[in-house]
Amino acid sequence: MRTGYEQYDNAPGALAMPVDPRRDHIQGSLEAPVVMVEYGDFQCPFCGAAHPVVKALQATMGEEMAFVFRHFPLVQVHPMAEPAAEAAEAAGAQGSFWPMHDLLFTHQEELSAPTLLQCAAAAGVPDLDRFVMELSERTWAPRVREDFESGVRSGVNGTPSFFLNGRRHEGSYDYPTMLAALRAEVAARARTR
Repeated sequence: MRTGYEQYDNAPGALAMPVDPRRDHIQGSLEAPVVMVEYGDFQCPFCGAAHPVVKALQATMGEEMAFVFRHFPLVQVHPMAEPAAEAAEAAGAQGSFWPMHDLLFTHQEELSAPTLLQCAAAAGVPDLDRFVMELSERTWAPRVREDFESGVRSGVNGTPSFFLNGRRHEGSYDYPTMLAALRAEVAARARTR
């Protein structure tokens, strides 16, 4: 399967770990002309500001774009970022990653252990006892660490960080700038087909 990253694997500013549908959380098809990967932190206010921009870009781009979210919790400044990332993974293990992802950003200013459980219930996580057990046992800590380490290897040093078709997006993440960058990627992909 084409992931869109083969040509960038060793380039500066490239995504170090290609998107893998067996492990990554993906909205849309990896066959889309542009695959956008975000390294984010659920407690980061800049990621919170970027969240509605990403949603708007998804609505505008439709099937021309796939979106992948990876964890990059900045634990020194955001003490609830890592527990929130692990909660998203615990929800994802029960088929509720994306609803949990959205709720964590919606409630990022009030993140706490009770909020994580409330978000899980609202996200439709079917087995809340399992969710709580996995959080207490830190079942998903290695998965979150793997995302973080892949971000470090990719040159991520802050959040949000975006990659478009495997290359680091160096510009602003406001809607007009991101839309122009996404459309440029679509046009470039069309020229190479």
